Amino acid sequence: MAFKPWAAPKWPKDVPHDITGYEKPLTNFLDDSARDYPNQVFTIFNGGMRTFAQVKDTADRVADFLVSQGIQKGDRVAIFLPNLPHYPPIFFGILKAGAVCVTCNPLYKSDELNFQLKDAGAKAVFVMDHPEFYATAAKAVQGTDIETVVICGVKSYLPKLTGFLGGLLGKIPKADRHEPGHLFFDDVVAKAKPEPPAVEINPTEDLALIIYTGGTTGAPKGAALTHANFVFDVMSTEAWVRFEHEPGAKPESYRRGGFHTFLGVLPWYHSFGLTMVLLTACSTGSRLICIPDPRAGNPPFTDVLEAIQKYKATVMAAVPTIFVAFTNHPLLDKYDLSSIMGCGSGGAPLPPEVARQFEAKTGAVIFEGYGLSETAPNASVNPTNTEDRKFGSVGFPIPGTDIKIVDKENGLEELPQGEDGEIAICGPQVMTGYWNRPEENEAVFREIDGRRFFLSGDIGHIDEEGYVIITDRKKDLILVGGFNVYPADVEEMLYEHPKVAMAAVVGVPDPKSGESVKAFIQLKQGETATEQEILDWCKEKMAGYKRPKSVEFRDELPVTVVGKILRRVLRDEELEKTQLDT
Repeated sequence: MAFKPWAAPKWPKDVPHDITGYEKPLTNFLDDSARDYPNQVFTIFNGGMRTFAQVKDTADRVADFLVSQGIQKGDRVAIFLPNLPHYPPIFFGILKAGAVCVTCNPLYKSDELNFQLKDAGAKAVFVMDHPEFYATAAKAVQGTDIETVVICGVKSYLPKLTGFLGGLLGKIPKADRHEPGHLFFDDVVAKAKPEPPAVEINPTEDLALIIYTGGTTGAPKGAALTHANFVFDVMSTEAWVRFEHEPGAKPESYRRGGFHTFLGVLPWYHSFGLTMVLLTACSTGSRLICIPDPRAGNPPFTDVLEAIQKYKATVMAAVPTIFVAFTNHPLLDKYDLSSIMGCGSGGAPLPPEVARQFEAKTGAVIFEGYGLSETAPNASVNPTNTEDRKFGSVGFPIPGTDIKIVDKENGLEELPQGEDGEIAICGPQVMTGYWNRPEENEAVFREIDGRRFFLSGDIGHIDEEGYVIITDRKKDLILVGGFNVYPADVEEMLYEHPKVAMAAVVGVPDPKSGESVKAFIQLKQGETATEQEILDWCKEKMAGYKRPKSVEFRDELPVTVVGKILRRVLRDEELEKTQLDT
């Protein structure tokens, strides 16, 4: 693709402008690392470790098992698991069978999971042996095409003594009862052969994953992504990232073969955690710490801090709410987090003040990126050095990717540099489309200059130095007396208040201005504040139309599993209050 001249001044040295060689099956990541680093540890789970050779062996057996169950090329197989060490071999095993993964949020209720299984037409599902997760799945498969349910217990993935003591003391999770006909993961793996079927994969056409998105803004829809979508995104991001592996040394990309340890704090059912953590760890032959519940511990997030210190994590991808949780953790200073070299942030805007506080306390470097499930997910990333990184931006399009800012009405007219519009993305990581949603596809794809662009639904612009600036979501815009107010802009300023841990703003009905801004604030632990105190502070910091007219304090703000604050939930609560008052 043609290089964008606006990116030239700050484009990182030694980073290519394009990527080739990504037209290959996604399973190559595991097969290549198992060939090159067979005895290198891949997954770490509560002290239990599995090598790349062991994970490949299990993945091959999963593929053989699925074929024995009648799974054919193109069939969909669901994974309903948290971040367990079973996840990588199951994921790659499904692909080795020629099937398509359907990753499911393990916190779904039965109706939500049932919808997803039906919509995808899944024929098999892997679920954790757990009182809640299994019961949810057992109910959700009713009325679907699911013929095979595989129950995954954790005991065999723990160190032998831990597994023995845990079973003895009843601490290992297990469902209260199991339905007849449901199979156990350890049994099917033991009986299967490490011989995956010979399946021809067309990487640019054959699907690897259907990942559901849009649940916070409407009915969930499946983004259908190919093998090449993910291989490209991993390769392009690897080409972009540079670390100082030793103080003062020349920055270089990931060192391969066990040098790095990735922290699996993001859920792998989500594209951010799947691509930037699980797949990149596999591609680089690195260790992967499995964190099923990042909030575990007393106080919350203590266990993950212990894992960083114990296993010396070097790479951490997270969402802003996790950085906030770490920064405000009362025991943070008791843990050595100095092993962390770089942190990727995404999923929601990263307030600069949050980044500064985290870096000051840990010594790590945070570089913010941007993308969507529909783009596998990375589309742009900030330079990974502190000199060229720009707070408040999401950097440049990653190699091989183009971003245009187009008009908000039709998405066809490219706008002048610096002007806000809808962000449109073109590149090999863009999905084929939404699963069985032709109307949705017509709404989000545009042909511009002979190329296919995806309309992101995000508003932003390209600044004078070529950095992409995300202003806000198209649907979250607040109209105050004819002025556009972008929630992220107001929230960013609220994060600068020394007492604020988390903040969200929404538009609420206002008889004079149409809408006004209301702020929801979660204070830092031990802090107290009044509404008037916050309003007075905002008066000094913001233009009149941006300022919140009211403030509500919450012990916790509603967030998704990946840490996005659910403004929609807050907005719906306010609308319900308004209706009750009328």
